[in-house]
Amino acid sequence: MSKVFRQSTRESNIISKIESQKEHARRSTIGSIRDCIEPFSNAMAMKLVENNLVETTNKTSLEDQLRRCLEALIYAEDFDIDYQVAPFRNVAANPNIVTLFLTAFVIEKLINHKDVVDIFGSDEDIYKCIDLQVTKFLPA
Repeated sequence: MSKVFRQSTRESNIISKIESQKEHARRSTIGSIRDCIEPFSNAMAMKLVENNLVETTNKTSLEDQLRRCLEALIYAEDFDIDYQVAPFRNVAANPNIVTLFLTAFVIEKLINHKDVVDIFGSDEDIYKCIDLQVTKFLPA
């Protein structure tokens, strides 16, 4: 005979607190982009080019596109963020939302930019490269 699971008030409170903490961490991470948007986009563009993941004819244009992506992330609705990162949620076990958003941007939208020649590497390679820069510039 199967056991009936009834969630107690205490368990509900604990689950609610965990979800609230996750949402707060997500919002604070996205909000902290404002403080370092210029050096962050510069470092990201540099690393993507140095690691031969993105081939471009104009590094400044690549940096500008990444900066615009970060600005869009700051003002995006939760649904838009979740929709953008949905195909890439399985790239990492515990992914950073900023890294996922940027990875999705590089793979899906940056490839169509006029100054980008080609994008190389797997989704995981691009995620790892971007994540290294995210951990340098944004608090955990």
